[in-house]
Amino acid sequence: MKHYTLNSRSALVLEGGGMRGVFTCGVLDNLMDRGIAFPYTIGVSAGACNGLSYMSHQRGRAKFSNIDLLEKYHYIGFRHLLAKGNIMDFDLLFEEFPKRIIPYDYDAYAKNSGRYEMVTTNCTTGCAEYFEEKSDPERIIDIVRASSSLPFVTPISYVDGRPMLDGGIADSIPVVRATEQGFDNCLVVLTRNAGYRKSAKPSFVPWFAFRRYPMLQEAIRHRNAEYNKQMELVERLESEGRITVIRPERPIEVGRMERDTHRLLALYNEGYDLASKVEPFLQKRNSFSAFRCRRICYYSPQ
Repeated sequence: MKHYTLNSRSALVLEGGGMRGVFTCGVLDNLMDRGIAFPYTIGVSAGACNGLSYMSHQRGRAKFSNIDLLEKYHYIGFRHLLAKGNIMDFDLLFEEFPKRIIPYDYDAYAKNSGRYEMVTTNCTTGCAEYFEEKSDPERIIDIVRASSSLPFVTPISYVDGRPMLDGGIADSIPVVRATEQGFDNCLVVLTRNAGYRKSAKPSFVPWFAFRRYPMLQEAIRHRNAEYNKQMELVERLESEGRITVIRPERPIEVGRMERDTHRLLALYNEGYDLASKVEPFLQKRNSFSAFRCRRICYYSPQ
């Protein structure tokens, strides 16, 4: 059992990882089942998507969209890349899902007193940008779409007219950002096992890719090295007792674009079970408010 102290400096940090993010879905559903809230949450890529359902207290929504609706709509695949230039059906994910198929509760999100930041990578600067938005549904979708836009297999997205891509390019595990915002007591949710490192080789960027954005090209080339530095920082802070980490216990078989729903469900369950082994203690009950999550059962649309 891990012990974590909830206080006014607590932050929930959510790594991305594509479909490996179902691990995070399990963690977040467990937190919602126990009414655990944070004064500050930050999500990257898939973490940003799943974090939105956590912030609106829609328990089970992220799991349903990542597993049940994937099985129904098959929204990942090269047919989408050929048809729309995007390996995922973003029109379905960011238009039909939140508006009609599995409606997002913007009112509940707006009423949540906790801060929520989503991370993108600015194509012009190659640097991370951090967005908070609760009042404008269209801008919320613009931000989370950009945070989830993988280079090479999804088009560039735009936030406030500026070109953006996946936040994981520039800041995959934003512990430093949380600390800079005054929240150094981090509960970090990773989607890779302890000791995981990416290849030390720079990522390959074809000569014709992103020619208008040389700083983005450099950020992509150095992404592996920066990610490994962040993993080393997380492991050091964890060993010093300064942060708490929930991560898969073993190397996982689920890929970034995984479509096997049995594997996805197993990873979701692992996240839920491991989160249950973290026992939070309230240090200052008036520093933030716990919530009563909406217990909603999502069923496959007929």
